[in-house]
Amino acid sequence: MLLYRSAVWFAKGLREYTKSGYESASKDFIPDELEVQVPGRAFMVTGGNSGIGKATAFEIAKRGGTVHLVCRDQNRAEGARGEIIRESGNQNIFLHIVDLSDPKTVWKFVENFKQEHTLNVLINNAGCMVNKRELTEDGLEKNFATNTLGVYVLTTALIPVLEKEHDPRVITVSSGGMLVQKLNTDDLQSERTAFDGTMVYAQNKRQQVVLTERWARAHPAIHFSCMHPGWADTPGVRLSMPGFHARLGARLRSEAQGADTVLWLALAPTAAVQPSGSFFQDRKPVPTHLPFARTSSSPAEEEKLIEILEELAQRFK
Repeated sequence: MLLYRSAVWFAKGLREYTKSGYESASKDFIPDELEVQVPGRAFMVTGGNSGIGKATAFEIAKRGGTVHLVCRDQNRAEGARGEIIRESGNQNIFLHIVDLSDPKTVWKFVENFKQEHTLNVLINNAGCMVNKRELTEDGLEKNFATNTLGVYVLTTALIPVLEKEHDPRVITVSSGGMLVQKLNTDDLQSERTAFDGTMVYAQNKRQQVVLTERWARAHPAIHFSCMHPGWADTPGVRLSMPGFHARLGARLRSEAQGADTVLWLALAPTAAVQPSGSFFQDRKPVPTHLPFARTSSSPAEEEKLIEILEELAQRFK
């Protein structure tokens, strides 16, 4: 079944996720949907120092938004912040050094943040694909700790902050790779199966889609969305998937093309009219399951995911 899913997903990817797929889809875009100015609105972008996150932060800064960059590497983050300020002319770019794989640090960051700042839009962009099983200092598998638990803690901790503001939104950058995965709550930290970093990452991205759907139902005052940026030529792809990067080469999307739907979900008034909890690709809601792939999860399975994440989150609070 996994081979079937993977083959269908790759064929779909070559058709839709590459640069040519973006160029085809963009013919239906309404150009002025992103012709907006957002002074006075605050945006948090995790992983905003490179790739899609940096492209997103820069475009928001150009439109006058206050941008909070949440990054792990201080030197790279300071360089990105300086570049965004210089090229956008916007001085309201704040830097926060946070390792999302460390839930204790994430909790402390939010506690400090909400004392000093407001927030209208959270963009969960940061992620990692570690190809060998690696544990954090807390004994958590690194991919899960960053992509799932870190996103869960950051988002749930910021929901009370977001609910106080006008037109609050949460956008999570997922991946089309999640289409090959069914939610599996029996081995969230890859302790009992052979480790495959690509499949672990895809499972994390399925978990993000499930979380987005659950948050949307639980918090109707906030517009939640998940999105697939397509296959983009980013530092993360070059580092974690060198074979894939070499194979696709010039067919990969640019970072700006990968960031387009993130920006649309964060900025466009029409995006907030779409049903909360949806999964988007090229500014349109798309299915979260391939035909006949048997990747749907039951309410009990989804509830188990929430229970495990909440228990872990509270343990490190």
